[in-house]
Amino acid sequence: MNGATPAPTWATWREAIRVITYGPHLRRTTLIALLVGTVLFCINQLDVVVRGDASTGVWVKSAVTYLVPFCVANAGVLIASRRVR
Repeated sequence: MNGATPAPTWATWREAIRVITYGPHLRRTTLIALLVGTVLFCINQLDVVVRGDASTGVWVKSAVTYLVPFCVANAGVLIASRRVR
């Protein structure tokens, strides 16, 4: 054994928060959100921003564009780490 701490698992929502905030998981889900969110931003909003027509609504939609893949990546982590009681 290499002495590494095993990744946490969860059975309660309190433990699920610990799984999501576990450093290696958080780094990975954040990276996924940045990569996928950037691609989606470029597809959906880049032309409006470059044209200079970005309203508050466009910036809110842009933030959500990064939030959605972050939530999906975390859902994957939670599915993979669930512990049956």
